[in-house]
Amino acid sequence: MPVEAPEVIEVEDTRVACDGGAKESNGALGHPKVYLEMGDEGFVECGYCDRRFVLKAGAGGH
Repeated sequence: MPVEAPEVIEVEDTRVACDGGAKESNGALGHPKVYLEMGDEGFVECGYCDRRFVLKAGAGGH
């Protein structure tokens, strides 16, 4: 069975928050909200759900 690729979300800031999609599923799923910082890589992955947050081209960061 193939493994699904993690979800990629484009953002305009290097600081993001992730709750695993609890809002999209009316709170039934998800994980505790965590705050993530990209650093110099231009992306960061959530340690709980593996979502990848990618800085949009041309975005200024914080």
